[in-house]
Amino acid sequence: MNKIIAISRQYGSAGRTIGVKLADKLGIKCYDSALLDKIAEKTGFDKKYIKESGEYTSSGSWMLSAIAGRDYNGHSIQDEIWNVQREVLIEIAEKESCVIVGRNADYVLDGKADILSVFIHASEEARIDRIVNDYKEVSDKEDPARKLRQMDKRRRAYCQLYTDIQWGDARFYDVCLDSSRFGIDKCVEILSGMYEVL
Repeated sequence: MNKIIAISRQYGSAGRTIGVKLADKLGIKCYDSALLDKIAEKTGFDKKYIKESGEYTSSGSWMLSAIAGRDYNGHSIQDEIWNVQREVLIEIAEKESCVIVGRNADYVLDGKADILSVFIHASEEARIDRIVNDYKEVSDKEDPARKLRQMDKRRRAYCQLYTDIQWGDARFYDVCLDSSRFGIDKCVEILSGMYEVL
């Protein structure tokens, strides 16, 4: 089986950056935006829409998401994206070793690849600094701490809606790293060492 590092992360924790640098260090692909391209191609949906709907619920409640926007058969567009996303992840895992950021890859690929399941988190202060100064994703009128809570709540709800994993709970991951404590490069170094012994 191929070796996959599946990275889940708090919003603003640099999980995506760690994933990209890790893949580069290991000489393998990192699937994040490339994954969105594949899902968009298969569904015909806009990449921006998939980015928003393939990892977040529309609200912070998984129960509301479980009943909202469903047709008479109980299906939603978000379910369709989940199913295609799942197919794409499995195709990738069968083809190559890689790093996958987000998309509940650890859950989808369980038993289909040698998975190193990772959760990246960071202090609120570090995350706020990153989304305000690095990502530039907060307007002057927004409260950055509130945005962090909302984004994490929506990710948690999405994970709860489609998986048996409790998002962010250390019991469900092989390793949890605090990027604000170790720094991006040290996280990459730790994970690359773990990859070698998978």
